[in-house]
Amino acid sequence: MSDYIIVVAGGKGLRMGGDIPKQFLPVNGRPVLMRTLERFREYDEDINIILVLPKAQQDYWRKLCTEYDFHIPHQIADGGATRFHSVQNGLRLIPDTAQGIVGVHDGVRPFVNTDVIRHCYEAARVHKAVIPVTPVVETLRHINADGSGDNVLRSDYRLVQTPQTFDIQLLKQANKQQYRESFTDDASVVEGIGQKVTMVEGNRENIKITTPFDLIIAEALCKS
Repeated sequence: MSDYIIVVAGGKGLRMGGDIPKQFLPVNGRPVLMRTLERFREYDEDINIILVLPKAQQDYWRKLCTEYDFHIPHQIADGGATRFHSVQNGLRLIPDTAQGIVGVHDGVRPFVNTDVIRHCYEAARVHKAVIPVTPVVETLRHINADGSGDNVLRSDYRLVQTPQTFDIQLLKQANKQQYRESFTDDASVVEGIGQKVTMVEGNRENIKITTPFDLIIAEALCKS
Protein backbone atom coordinates (compact mmCIF):
# COMPACT_ATOMS: atom_id res chain seq x y z
CA MET A 1 0.00 0.00 0.00
CA SER A 2 1.43 3.37 -1.05
CA ASP A 3 0.29 6.97 -0.69
CA TYR A 4 0.57 9.61 -3.39
CA ILE A 5 0.22 13.36 -3.70
CA ILE A 6 -0.57 15.03 -7.02
CA VAL A 7 0.58 18.65 -6.91
CA VAL A 8 -1.17 20.65 -9.61
CA ALA A 9 0.75 23.72 -10.78
CA GLY A 10 -0.68 25.09 -14.00
CA GLY A 11 -0.73 28.80 -13.25
CA LYS A 12 0.42 31.32 -15.86
CA GLY A 13 0.94 34.17 -13.38
CA LEU A 14 -1.47 36.56 -15.13
CA ARG A 15 -2.99 37.92 -11.91
CA MET A 16 0.52 38.61 -10.67
CA GLY A 17 1.06 40.97 -13.59
CA GLY A 18 4.35 39.37 -14.61
CA ASP A 19 5.86 36.85 -16.98
CA ILE A 20 6.94 34.29 -14.36
CA PRO A 21 4.21 31.80 -13.40
CA LYS A 22 3.19 32.27 -9.78
CA GLN A 23 4.33 28.80 -8.71
CA PHE A 24 7.93 29.75 -9.56
CA LEU A 25 7.98 33.11 -7.79
CA PRO A 26 10.34 33.27 -4.80
CA VAL A 27 9.00 33.55 -1.28
CA ASN A 28 11.68 34.40 1.25
CA GLY A 29 14.32 33.37 -1.26
CA ARG A 30 12.82 30.06 -2.43
CA PRO A 31 10.28 29.27 -5.19
CA VAL A 32 6.74 28.71 -3.97
CA LEU A 33 6.49 25.29 -5.62
CA MET A 34 9.58 23.97 -3.88
CA ARG A 35 8.17 25.02 -0.52
CA THR A 36 4.97 23.14 -1.34
CA LEU A 37 6.74 19.90 -2.22
CA GLU A 38 8.94 20.21 0.87
CA ARG A 39 5.85 20.37 3.08
CA PHE A 40 4.65 16.96 1.88
CA ARG A 41 8.14 15.53 2.24
CA GLU A 42 8.08 16.76 5.85
CA TYR A 43 4.81 14.91 6.37
CA ASP A 44 6.06 11.62 4.89
CA GLU A 45 9.52 10.94 3.48
CA ASP A 46 8.15 7.99 1.50
CA ILE A 47 5.16 9.70 -0.13
CA ASN A 48 5.11 9.45 -3.92
CA ILE A 49 5.04 12.97 -5.38
CA ILE A 50 3.59 13.65 -8.82
CA LEU A 51 3.99 17.21 -10.08
CA VAL A 52 1.66 18.33 -12.87
CA LEU A 53 3.15 21.14 -14.94
CA PRO A 54 2.40 22.58 -18.39
CA LYS A 55 4.83 21.03 -20.83
CA ALA A 56 6.19 24.48 -21.74
CA GLN A 57 7.23 25.07 -18.10
CA GLN A 58 8.97 21.79 -17.40
CA ASP A 59 12.45 22.73 -18.64
CA TYR A 60 12.31 25.92 -16.57
CA TRP A 61 11.36 23.87 -13.50
CA ARG A 62 14.30 21.53 -14.05
CA LYS A 63 16.57 24.55 -14.36
CA LEU A 64 15.27 25.90 -11.03
CA CYS A 65 15.84 22.52 -9.38
CA THR A 66 19.48 22.67 -10.43
CA GLU A 67 19.85 26.31 -9.42
CA TYR A 68 18.37 25.75 -5.95
CA ASP A 69 19.92 22.31 -5.43
CA PHE A 70 16.45 20.81 -5.09
CA HIS A 71 16.51 17.00 -4.98
CA ILE A 72 13.17 15.82 -3.58
CA PRO A 73 12.19 12.83 -5.76
CA HIS A 74 9.11 13.41 -7.92
CA GLN A 75 7.56 12.46 -11.24
CA ILE A 76 6.31 15.05 -13.72
CA ALA A 77 3.04 14.82 -15.65
CA ASP A 78 1.85 17.18 -18.38
CA GLY A 79 -0.74 19.78 -17.48
CA GLY A 80 -4.13 19.55 -19.17
CA ALA A 81 -6.67 22.00 -20.51
CA THR A 82 -8.43 22.14 -17.11
CA ARG A 83 -7.66 21.06 -13.56
CA PHE A 84 -9.77 17.95 -14.17
CA HIS A 85 -7.61 16.94 -17.14
CA SER A 86 -4.40 17.78 -15.27
CA VAL A 87 -5.38 15.47 -12.43
CA GLN A 88 -6.27 12.79 -14.97
CA ASN A 89 -2.74 13.04 -16.35
CA GLY A 90 -1.28 12.77 -12.87
CA LEU A 91 -3.41 9.73 -12.06
CA ARG A 92 -2.04 7.93 -15.12
CA LEU A 93 1.34 7.75 -13.36
CA ILE A 94 -0.23 5.74 -10.52
CA PRO A 95 -0.50 1.99 -11.27
CA ASP A 96 -4.06 0.82 -11.93
CA THR A 97 -3.65 -1.80 -9.19
CA ALA A 98 -2.38 0.66 -6.57
CA GLN A 99 -3.98 0.63 -3.13
CA GLY A 100 -3.75 3.55 -0.72
CA ILE A 101 -4.60 7.24 -0.59
CA VAL A 102 -3.95 9.93 -3.17
CA GLY A 103 -4.10 13.61 -2.35
CA VAL A 104 -4.50 16.49 -4.79
CA HIS A 105 -2.96 19.80 -3.75
CA ASP A 106 -2.58 23.27 -5.26
CA GLY A 107 1.05 23.97 -6.08
CA VAL A 108 0.67 27.52 -4.76
CA ARG A 109 -0.42 26.49 -1.25
CA PRO A 110 2.97 26.14 0.49
CA PHE A 111 1.73 26.71 4.04
CA VAL A 112 -0.52 23.72 4.65
CA ASN A 113 0.12 22.40 8.15
CA THR A 114 1.63 18.89 8.29
CA ASP A 115 -0.94 17.98 10.96
CA VAL A 116 -3.69 18.93 8.49
CA ILE A 117 -2.07 16.75 5.82
CA ARG A 118 -1.90 13.85 8.28
CA HIS A 119 -5.52 14.31 9.31
CA CYS A 120 -6.65 14.36 5.67
CA TYR A 121 -4.82 11.12 4.83
CA GLU A 122 -5.90 9.32 7.99
CA ALA A 123 -9.54 10.36 7.55
CA ALA A 124 -9.52 9.25 3.89
CA ARG A 125 -8.56 5.72 4.96
CA VAL A 126 -11.91 5.59 6.74
CA HIS A 127 -14.19 7.85 4.68
CA LYS A 128 -12.59 7.51 1.18
CA ALA A 129 -13.07 11.21 0.26
CA VAL A 130 -11.94 14.08 2.50
CA ILE A 131 -11.46 17.84 2.15
CA PRO A 132 -10.00 20.37 4.61
CA VAL A 133 -12.17 23.42 5.30
CA THR A 134 -12.07 26.58 7.40
CA PRO A 135 -14.92 28.71 8.81
CA VAL A 136 -16.06 31.86 7.05
CA VAL A 137 -15.05 34.79 9.26
CA GLU A 138 -16.54 37.67 7.26
CA THR A 139 -20.15 38.53 6.55
CA LEU A 140 -21.50 36.89 3.38
CA ARG A 141 -24.04 38.53 1.10
CA HIS A 142 -26.03 36.87 -1.67
CA ILE A 143 -26.50 39.05 -4.76
CA ASN A 144 -29.89 38.83 -6.43
CA ALA A 145 -30.60 39.11 -10.15
CA ASP A 146 -31.80 42.71 -9.76
CA GLY A 147 -28.54 43.75 -8.09
CA SER A 148 -29.91 43.84 -4.56
CA GLY A 149 -28.45 41.64 -1.85
CA ASP A 150 -29.28 39.69 1.28
CA ASN A 151 -27.02 38.60 4.11
CA VAL A 152 -26.71 34.84 4.58
CA LEU A 153 -25.62 32.86 7.64
CA ARG A 154 -21.88 32.42 7.40
CA SER A 155 -22.15 29.46 9.77
CA ASP A 156 -23.82 27.61 6.87
CA TYR A 157 -20.68 27.88 4.72
CA ARG A 158 -17.06 26.76 4.73
CA LEU A 159 -14.00 27.71 2.69
CA VAL A 160 -12.48 24.70 0.93
CA GLN A 161 -8.74 24.08 0.82
CA THR A 162 -6.37 21.35 -0.34
CA PRO A 163 -5.03 18.67 -0.06
CA GLN A 164 -8.20 16.84 -0.94
CA THR A 165 -7.59 13.15 -0.26
CA PHE A 166 -9.20 10.05 -1.73
CA ASP A 167 -9.00 6.32 -1.97
CA ILE A 168 -6.88 5.81 -5.10
CA GLN A 169 -9.33 3.52 -6.85
CA LEU A 170 -12.23 5.88 -6.07
CA LEU A 171 -10.51 8.90 -7.66
CA LYS A 172 -9.42 6.85 -10.67
CA GLN A 173 -13.00 5.71 -11.18
CA ALA A 174 -14.38 9.25 -10.76
CA ASN A 175 -11.94 10.68 -13.29
CA LYS A 176 -13.26 8.37 -16.00
CA GLN A 177 -16.33 10.62 -16.21
CA GLN A 178 -16.79 13.09 -19.01
CA TYR A 179 -15.66 16.57 -17.97
CA ARG A 180 -18.35 18.96 -16.74
CA GLU A 181 -18.03 22.67 -15.89
CA SER A 182 -19.35 21.88 -12.41
CA PHE A 183 -16.08 20.03 -11.68
CA THR A 184 -14.45 22.95 -9.87
CA ASP A 185 -12.34 20.73 -7.60
CA ASP A 186 -11.69 17.06 -7.03
CA ALA A 187 -14.41 16.73 -4.40
CA SER A 188 -17.01 17.75 -6.99
CA VAL A 189 -15.61 15.07 -9.32
CA VAL A 190 -16.10 12.22 -6.84
CA GLU A 191 -19.50 13.61 -5.86
CA GLY A 192 -20.36 13.18 -9.54
CA ILE A 193 -20.38 9.40 -9.03
CA GLY A 194 -22.40 9.64 -5.82
CA GLN A 195 -19.56 9.60 -3.26
CA LYS A 196 -20.11 11.52 -0.03
CA VAL A 197 -17.28 13.89 0.94
CA THR A 198 -16.16 14.29 4.55
CA MET A 199 -14.87 17.62 5.87
CA VAL A 200 -11.98 18.04 8.33
CA GLU A 201 -10.49 21.18 9.84
CA GLY A 202 -7.90 22.99 7.73
CA ASN A 203 -5.53 25.79 8.73
CA ARG A 204 -6.00 29.48 7.91
CA GLU A 205 -2.36 29.91 6.92
CA ASN A 206 -2.96 27.52 4.02
CA ILE A 207 -3.52 30.38 1.59
CA LYS A 208 -3.55 30.06 -2.18
CA ILE A 209 -1.00 32.49 -3.62
CA THR A 210 -2.60 34.11 -6.65
CA THR A 211 -2.12 37.89 -6.29
CA PRO A 212 0.69 40.30 -5.32
CA PHE A 213 -1.06 40.84 -1.98
CA ASP A 214 -0.88 37.08 -1.32
CA LEU A 215 2.88 37.26 -1.86
CA ILE A 216 3.15 39.89 0.87
CA ILE A 217 1.22 37.62 3.24
CA ALA A 218 3.41 34.67 2.22
CA GLU A 219 6.59 36.58 3.03
CA ALA A 220 5.19 37.47 6.44
CA LEU A 221 4.23 33.84 7.12
CA CYS A 222 7.75 32.69 6.26
CA LYS A 223 9.24 35.15 8.72
CA SER A 224 6.78 34.54 11.54
